[in-house]
Amino acid sequence: MNEILTSIRRTPYQSLAAFLILFFTLFLSTAMFISLSFLYGLLGYVETRPQVTVYFQTNIPQNEIFKIRDKLTNSDKVESIKYVSKEEAYKIYKELNKDNPLLLEMVTSDILPASLEIFAKKPEYLPELADFLKKEPGVDEVNFQKDILDRLLVLTDILRKTTIVFFGFLIFLAVLVLTTTTLFKIALKKEEIELLKLLGASNFYIKKPFLLEAFLFGTTAAVGSFVIILGILFSLKPFFDSYLKDITQLNLPLYFTQLTVWPVNLTFLSIAFLLSLVFGIGIAFLATLLATQKYLKI
Repeated sequence: MNEILTSIRRTPYQSLAAFLILFFTLFLSTAMFISLSFLYGLLGYVETRPQVTVYFQTNIPQNEIFKIRDKLTNSDKVESIKYVSKEEAYKIYKELNKDNPLLLEMVTSDILPASLEIFAKKPEYLPELADFLKKEPGVDEVNFQKDILDRLLVLTDILRKTTIVFFGFLIFLAVLVLTTTTLFKIALKKEEIELLKLLGASNFYIKKPFLLEAFLFGTTAAVGSFVIILGILFSLKPFFDSYLKDITQLNLPLYFTQLTVWPVNLTFLSIAFLLSLVFGIGIAFLATLLATQKYLKI
């Protein structure tokens, strides 16, 4: 450890540059990972909501509603359909307004419309389904979430592509700066390294101090950047609580399980930190190995 601290003191500006590039790389990459996780979780939540809801006139017979439901089912563009009767609509209304007795007295099940909650197989089917329903007799209103879903899809796609490009640039820049910094430190220790080689020191023994320094930089940069991100998350918590007050949970679908990203929890934060830590140490190790292997030929 003393040797590492001595090396940092001998090259303070190069060491500071190496640390800062790692710090900002990990800070931005972790922030992007959390943002994308929230967006994909929100997109998944919207996709699980009724994508098209059609309300019928109160005087339409139930069998006419079922005929429309059957037409939709046979169209091969609908994943599932849920029928909500007047009685069920009234129960939902009572639950939503249980704290307001005046509203409950003014409404009965007879004046509430029956409805169909429709899930399309693909988002692009939504306008076609909405147009079809608007032309059916007895339909009072058609609501669908195409605009919200399209905006989320576009936003997620833009952020994902931007992240890939920016992420690649950050990795290249970080490796370049760290490699240059390591080469400068190797140049300062050239005579010492040559002496160690003459004394029969192994390749790993010569690389070890540089690798330990890379580990220190990667670890401290990961911890420091994540602490700041935690501070930002907790400072924004009141805003998220208000903005997402009607959403109880957001999940990020993985190959083998579902990762809960909202409410913010220890599991999600731990995974984000571990990814940041591994990524930071990995970049630092890669740059160090490139410098020692290529230019020292050890």
